[in-house]
Amino acid sequence: MTISGRTAAPLTPISPTEAGNGLRRRFFEDYGIWNEAPVLIGTTKFEPRADVKNIMITGGAGFIACWLVRHLTLTYPHAYNIISFDKLDYCSSLNNTRILNDRRNFTFYQGDVTNPSEVVDCLERHNIDTVIHFAAQSHVDLSFGNSYGFTHTNVYGTHVLLESAKKVGIRRFIHVSTDEVYGEVKDGDDDLLESSILAPTNPYAASKAAAEMLVHSYQKSFKLPAIIVRSNNVYGPHQYPEKIIPKFTCLLARHKPVVLHGDGSPTRRYLYAGDAADAFDTILHRGQPGQIYNVGSHDEVSNLALCKKLLAVMDIPHQSPDEFGRWVKYTHDRPFNDHRYAVDATKLKGLGWEQKTGLEEGLRVTVEWYRLFGERWWGDITKVLSPFPVVAGMEVLSDSEPVSDHPQVGDGGRKGKGAKQGNGEREADGLGCRE
Repeated sequence: MTISGRTAAPLTPISPTEAGNGLRRRFFEDYGIWNEAPVLIGTTKFEPRADVKNIMITGGAGFIACWLVRHLTLTYPHAYNIISFDKLDYCSSLNNTRILNDRRNFTFYQGDVTNPSEVVDCLERHNIDTVIHFAAQSHVDLSFGNSYGFTHTNVYGTHVLLESAKKVGIRRFIHVSTDEVYGEVKDGDDDLLESSILAPTNPYAASKAAAEMLVHSYQKSFKLPAIIVRSNNVYGPHQYPEKIIPKFTCLLARHKPVVLHGDGSPTRRYLYAGDAADAFDTILHRGQPGQIYNVGSHDEVSNLALCKKLLAVMDIPHQSPDEFGRWVKYTHDRPFNDHRYAVDATKLKGLGWEQKTGLEEGLRVTVEWYRLFGERWWGDITKVLSPFPVVAGMEVLSDSEPVSDHPQVGDGGRKGKGAKQGNGEREADGLGCRE
């Protein structure tokens, strides 16, 4: 993890209206909250590849992708031109890359991966030789209520990108997938290798598995030099607060309780975003076409235990049952919630990558960033902080699900209570709303 050369200035509160208006500011603004934040990138640096010059990163204004956009732009200023391609949906922000606006090797292109003319125009206009494809709909909860949108963006959008890459002769295509394509891993089972079968259990994971099949087919049929990357959960600064760590941090900072789905027992492995940026930098420079690489963390924690860690980092008393009950509530679970995922990253480690930031340190940095910037980075985030927010087009709507003081068990959530759709289907996008 590297925090390069900037110090956060003191912040002054602004109203939700002012924050919302901030989303509509022009791209090349001279000052804003983005100018107060530290510039966060990874730690790796390799000898630049001679066959790579112009890199298109889809979903570049989203979470994980923006870390790689900043990292590659600032680490290889004379070697690579970085083109950030993003539609700018609700979960992405130009604040994530505004600090690069004056860099000669950075360009932003507003476009949708499901629009062939925009994709081809970007590829041809910038003479792209390398594509790193992050753009996706990724919030699993939403996929239960609007699965068509996930298929359109994640499958059709990937198909458009592959066909366009074939047309212009891309030399390197890195497809970003997820560990969820493997499906649920039971307690005590071995970590899964890249050769393990795919058995997705939710619409989001199924759409990512389908996208992988398209990548594989273009690799075989058209000799597209492709690499597939399957990562576990990534967290850190710049993540839209629909995901558990930033959402719970923002709620606790507002002195409001967090709400767990079900009983809080599912576990996840968490990787700090700086380590994820290092992984993709490593794969770009040392990964081999035709290969699949798992990106795995050694930090596995249940949702319930994660709450306790966040309370500790934020110095909130929670040792007694009454104290803990003040800050942690419960609601019904997803229609289906995998108990855990577990992947083996030995193959990637063989390329020289390693996890450098443990969960305790990563949470400390992340909590501090959200305390300073989280409430102003995306505008008013009140509605997204509800347990099951609904997205209709570009608007996030809060839910009105019942909340309890006690863990929710049984199959109440599995009967579809969480599969809400709202008044309008979420629009398909070409974004980086990645976990």
